[in-house]
Amino acid sequence: MLSCFNEAVANADELIGLYGRCSPKRLARELDIEVLERDFKNQKGAYKLILKNRFIFIKRDLCDSMKKLVLLHEIGHDQLHRDRANDCGGFCEYDIFDMRNRAMEYEANLFAAEFLISDEDLYECINCEYNIDMSASALGTDRNIVALKVDILKTRGAKLCSQLHNNKFLAGD
Repeated sequence: MLSCFNEAVANADELIGLYGRCSPKRLARELDIEVLERDFKNQKGAYKLILKNRFIFIKRDLCDSMKKLVLLHEIGHDQLHRDRANDCGGFCEYDIFDMRNRAMEYEANLFAAEFLISDEDLYECINCEYNIDMSASALGTDRNIVALKVDILKTRGAKLCSQLHNNKFLAGD
């Protein structure tokens, strides 16, 4: 699992090196991924390969910060799991966002955490003595993404306490 962890983080870092921490919409354009909004009932997003064309579908009525997070999660699938999506014709609805026993969902969330939150921004929150919820609010993201970023920093040697995260935080409503 650690190699997958490292691959997800390294892939995000490579894209940050190429494009900076640009908006997820711009990143999708740079990577030639079509992003379409849909009226999903429960799920927040999906990644699909259709005739070798890459698509991300995002729930239309999400708030901007959640759209950003979901889009980066789906870009993570594109970058890390495209071969598996191609093998099975795309990811099914029930495969999206459940990290409990699905390594691909965990990896896509790690990718999103690394892309969304710079080390410096999280350390600034820590230095201000923010708790995880205050940090998430200051960073404009979900507390679970902050917890995953803490795990990333810990692998780099940071002396931080692990933060609990809900493994199904992006699951449907």
